[in-house]
Amino acid sequence: MQEQAEARDVSFPSGTSQVEGYLARPAGDGPFPGIVVIHEIFGLNENIKDIARRFAGEGYVALAVDLFGKGNRAVCMFRLMSQMMLKPLQNDGIRDLKAALNYIGSLPEVDSERFGAIGFCMGGTFAIAWACTDDRLKAIAPFYGQNPRPIEAVARCCPVVGSYPGKDFTAPQGQKLDEILDQYETPHDIKIYPNAKHSFFSNQSRHYDAAASQDAWNRILAFFKERI
Repeated sequence: MQEQAEARDVSFPSGTSQVEGYLARPAGDGPFPGIVVIHEIFGLNENIKDIARRFAGEGYVALAVDLFGKGNRAVCMFRLMSQMMLKPLQNDGIRDLKAALNYIGSLPEVDSERFGAIGFCMGGTFAIAWACTDDRLKAIAPFYGQNPRPIEAVARCCPVVGSYPGKDFTAPQGQKLDEILDQYETPHDIKIYPNAKHSFFSNQSRHYDAAASQDAWNRILAFFKERI
């Protein structure tokens, strides 16, 4: 494990607006691979920041993006959720995530050829859709996300290490993603945790599952180490 050198709030441009985020980086000059962390509906909270810091401790520069930071949180959430339904592969959220990758790739300590992303629930949904439209991503780790429409869009997706709770509405989404990635011969590791519930990875959730969370984290680190 590497020493974390710094964690700080940042801001970067996306179109004509600014997006807020939280950046954590390891000690040393790098260059390090970059990871974008995408929050669930609870926004950029301490749990998401902690995940960014954990990646920094593993030798990644991690940028957690605040997709709800452009005004009233409820309004931002409604807008993004509506856009995800109507334009799952082309919306403001994906635009902001691409801008996040532009920003992190411009940092001198980041290797701009080695990018990945991790997302939770809404963020997991964004991670999969984004990976279908941006070939800079080398691997993604969606948690309890939903698949894009049309599902055939994942033909363009990078390798996926996905984690889904068995006692959750997203479990069939993970099973379907596993099947179609098989069809496209895309490297993947999709695991359903039969006794886990939604938000099992968050230690702030009442459904936190320590064993499933640790197993998922170990799988992600191994998968990313091989591909990013």
